[in-house]
Order: sequence, then C-alpha cells, then structure tokens
Amino acid sequence: MTKPLKILYVSAELAPLASTGGLGDVANALPRALHALGHDVRLAVPCYQAMPEHLRGAPMCNCDAPMGVRTVAGTFRLTTMPGTDIPLYLVQNDRYFDRPDIYGPGGNEYPDAMERFCFFSMAVLDGVGKGDWVPDVVHCNDWHTAIIPAHIKTRLATDPVWRGMPTILTIHNLAYQGECPASKLPETGLSWALFTPDCLEFYGHINLMKAGIAFASRTTAVSPRYAREIQTPEFGGGLDGFLRTRARGLTGILNGIDYERWNPDTDADIPANYTPDDLSGKAACKTALQQEFNLPARDVPLFGMVSRINWQKGFDLLPTALDRALAGDIQVFILGSGDGPHEDACAAVARRHPDRMRVVLRYAPPLARKVYAASDFFLMPSRFEPCGLSQLYALAYGAIPIVRRTGGLADTVYPVTARGVEEGRSTGLVFVRASSAAIFAAMRRAVKLFEDKERLHAVRLAAMRQRFSWDASAVNYARLYRQAIRNP
Repeated sequence: MTKPLKILYVSAELAPLASTGGLGDVANALPRALHALGHDVRLAVPCYQAMPEHLRGAPMCNCDAPMGVRTVAGTFRLTTMPGTDIPLYLVQNDRYFDRPDIYGPGGNEYPDAMERFCFFSMAVLDGVGKGDWVPDVVHCNDWHTAIIPAHIKTRLATDPVWRGMPTILTIHNLAYQGECPASKLPETGLSWALFTPDCLEFYGHINLMKAGIAFASRTTAVSPRYAREIQTPEFGGGLDGFLRTRARGLTGILNGIDYERWNPDTDADIPANYTPDDLSGKAACKTALQQEFNLPARDVPLFGMVSRINWQKGFDLLPTALDRALAGDIQVFILGSGDGPHEDACAAVARRHPDRMRVVLRYAPPLARKVYAASDFFLMPSRFEPCGLSQLYALAYGAIPIVRRTGGLADTVYPVTARGVEEGRSTGLVFVRASSAAIFAAMRRAVKLFEDKERLHAVRLAAMRQRFSWDASAVNYARLYRQAIRNP
C-alpha cells in the first residue's frame, strides 16, 4: 500500500473563516478531499480579525520573519479546520492581520500588501520548522505564498527541516502577481542576488509570482486550458515567455465542488428540492424567486448570474447585450457586487426593464443558491476564467451555463450541438468572441433552446449528471506531489 503523504497547504484565504472567493473555497475543499484519501494534510493561513476568538486555538510557539535589518515576530497558533480534525496553523500578528478586510477596503489593497504576505510566508516556515511535524511537500497558492519556494531553495537550503523540500505553486489567477518596487526587496527576506530576470526581477520591479514559478518544484493552474492560456501574451500577464520556458513543470488540474453541499435534492436554502428524475421542484424555485422579487410569475426564460461585477467577468459588455435581449420575452436576475461603474450600468438596465430584470448588489450565499435553483440559464461571459466554480454549481442545479470559451469554462461546459444533444453530452451554450454581440447571440440561442422543451430537458439532464468532484482533483494533486517528491 502506498504510504500516505504529509502535506502542508499554505493559503491567504480559508472559507468560510476568511475568504473573498475561489481561493478560500479551494483551501476549504481540497485539503478535506486529500484528508479523505488518508493523507496527513495541515493548513496554514493568517489569523485575520474576522476569525472568531474561540476558533483560534492555542499558541504553539513564536514565529519570526527576517525582513531586512529587522526581525518581525508573530505567534504560531494551532487549531483545527471547523467541522474536521484537520490541523490548522494560524499566524497571528495584529499589526498585519487585525484589520477589517483581508486585502483592503473597497476592493483595494492595503499599501503594505507585499510586506504582510512575505511576513506570513516566512512565519509559516519558521513556525512549522520549530514543531515536531515535518511535511513531505509544501503546497503554495497564488502570489501571497509564492515566495516560500524561493526561501526553501535559497535561504533555507541547508536547514535540517527544509533542505530539499519539494514545493507546489498553484496559480489561481495570474492577473494578480504581487508586484512591488525593487526597494522592497529586503522585506522579502531574500538576497539581492535573486533580483535577476531568471528569478524575481520583472521590468525593474519585484514579482512574487515569478519568484514562485522560478523556484517551485512544480507549478499548476486550476484548469488544463488555463495552463495553456497563460503561456500566451493574451493571458500571461507578461509572464507568458517565462512560463513557456518552464512548460514541462506546468500542469492544469481542474477544481471541483462538493456535491454533498451543492445538491438540489437536499439543499435547505432553496424553496423546493428536485432531482434529474423529478424537476418539478425547479419550477417551484423559479416561481418563488419571481414572487420574492416582484417579477411576473411566468414561464419565460430566466437568465441568472451570481458573480463579481467587474471587467474580467464581462460586465463592460453585458449591458448592451442585456438591453437587446430584454426586448424579447425573457427575465434576468443578477446577484453580486464589485466595481461601482459596472454596478451602476447593470442597475440602469434593470430600471429600463422593470418588469423583466432585477439586480441585487450584495454577496448573499443563501440567495445565490436560490438563483442557481430558479434559473433556466446561467450567464458567465468572462473575458478569462482560470477555472470558475459558478458554472459547476449551475450545472449541478440544472441552470444551463452560457459561457465564453476560455479557461475552465471551456474545460467543463460541453457545447450544445445536434449530435451532442443526441448523445447526451451537451451541457451548455458556448461562444467565442468577447463582445456584446456574441453574448446577445448566445442568449438568442438559449431562447430557441427553451422553446424546444425536449432538447431543453435533454441538455438540463446532461448538465445535472456532470461530476467535477474534489475527489478526482485530490487524486491528481496527490500524484503530482509524489512526482515532486521523487524529483524536486
């Protein structure tokens, strides 16, 4: 029997304790799935202000970080992930983390963002290094923890705990790279000798994500297509050439969802439950949402969205498409928050179509479930989407996704074609161009599909029977960990 692995999973977020989206969701789900496979997995996250006192556990030791001419101290705490027996390390430093927001107010970063997460990364290495548990592999996530592989390969190269330790870096979104002025390099704890184009120098600045890619044993992206896309100028954020030179160490592994938590047959937050074999409850959910928000309770196509409202998600293109589509007999429901101008534009469309559209500008998880359950179609016109979880939730709830062919959307939604419907493979409507016209055309195709009840039912059943589970993702990550251990 294969020996279980000891895995240290390091993340800036952990849902539901401190999370702004997918990064925290993955940190909650992937370690659980690895644990279920029998692996000894432990998490490390910052001890944010939002974390309840009773969940912070007990102090384990001090954890220090060498930041230039000073050493910054913190407290290394040990508790467990809520609802599990998975050990959870919390790095406490009130100067850096006792703040009302994880990253900053109003979607903006705190000015000392780089300093905060460099401290966190070094403190994790110090705290774990002082304990009696030594991992087989360290899994880092996004720029916030990307500096860990560099420290292990350089500053800690002869340390008895960290010497030769394999590391994995997962890129959840390459749009965020952790750039800062070169003058901040002492605060990273790294040597000026690493300020080169082969390591962490990026057009005269420091790039923490680049440092992680340079030193990690393996790099992953959160879908196979996104792993290919980030090697192109369109999606690479200036690192495409750097990634191409390291393509052999780059892998795409799809995220998943927890089908016990996301199951319309058992979901307590929706008005009526349903299954692929009995969809009557889905119709009841649609009527309930219409009535709750004073939309006419009619059997017309209902297009739902649950999203951050920003440029990446296509909200600069959406208002024009919606205005055209709402001239027809449809309804639209948007739930989310984000950039003010895009929020205002969506609200303006709703005011122009008061009997056909509602916009709720807040993050409301229970309402999100109602939207998935009520919607006939689910809009995701993203300019880029590393993986995406919303389309997976939509599939599970029979809300047929309408997506742009990019990243994880292309990997998880199979286009509606005559043959695909006949063979039970088609699960959604896919368009190519990032344009208002393409979104509108896809919505028109959805209306035609809605009018053909037999085909609509076939696509909905195929969607609900899809499975993108964390179990499969965990198996793939465990395989990658073993490869990195054999050849760090």
